[in-house]
Amino acid sequence: MKKRYWFVLGVALLAGVLLAARSFLLPSVIQLPQLSGELTVLTTTHNDLQRQYRVYTPAQLPEAPAALFVFHGSVSTGASMRELTARQFDRLADEQGLVVVYPDGIERHWNDCRASASYQANVRNIDDVGFVRRMIEELKASHGIDADRVYATGLSNGGHMTLRLALEAPELMAGYAPIAANLPVDANLDCDKRGEAVNIALIEGSADPVNPYDGGLVKLLWDESRGEVLSAAETAEYFAGLAGYDKGPQYFELADTEQDDDGYIDAQLWYGKAVRVGLFTMQGGGHVVPSVNARFGLLGGDIRDIDAADLIWAFLTAAPAEAGLP
Repeated sequence: MKKRYWFVLGVALLAGVLLAARSFLLPSVIQLPQLSGELTVLTTTHNDLQRQYRVYTPAQLPEAPAALFVFHGSVSTGASMRELTARQFDRLADEQGLVVVYPDGIERHWNDCRASASYQANVRNIDDVGFVRRMIEELKASHGIDADRVYATGLSNGGHMTLRLALEAPELMAGYAPIAANLPVDANLDCDKRGEAVNIALIEGSADPVNPYDGGLVKLLWDESRGEVLSAAETAEYFAGLAGYDKGPQYFELADTEQDDDGYIDAQLWYGKAVRVGLFTMQGGGHVVPSVNARFGLLGGDIRDIDAADLIWAFLTAAPAEAGLP
């Protein structure tokens, strides 16, 4: 009887420790927005593989709406990415009248540009760019989206997928916003650079424990297979060079409205030509998405001054004042 008592007590204590650790280590959401629309799960077949993607459609959808693709990170899904970001992109869709797309990668990963990566999407050289093209065509038919107003963002592995699209399919999107993802060094690059200028907003954390802000080896716990990347500054300068900017950026600090988070956002902005380039540094920020209502645990520090959705939308659609930008 005593053994059973101690066994039950031990299990209860272990469960309590794990629950406490979960709240510290894993992302959590403080509050979700009230939404008007609905989420649908769609499937398609590309290169003999069944693929899945989720689409959030607001109740009031204008004719020829814009579309925003949101790519999840490693070991994740589109559904998880929606929750991880506290449904901020769905809120944006309600406010701006656009369609938000949350696709699923193969075995929870995207085939990005990092040649050394060991996950199956990369090893099998999955045609994820082609998958995106197929989704756009299907959304043109099902939702009447405007193919000239399609945008992409993503976190970590999803940010690297966004970079792949910017490098290999610059004509496909009107703008790109990778989060926590720097370009791979040339020795680790497995993409064909088209060398064309794109509208791009890079959102990077100065204290990122996974994607090194100053460049170097990407580390995900014990996994170092993702190889080395450039610094955030070098990544931004590459895209600024493609756009023909031969002078340095304009520096700007966003309003630090939340004093209890881990930092603030400053910006290096290249304006004045056909495309815009921005490097948004989360000073003190980690491997996170800027979010008023999400808490990222071990991957923090958190930046709660603004939702990434609002920052990305304002910058890429040339309405910077909406996010407090010059």
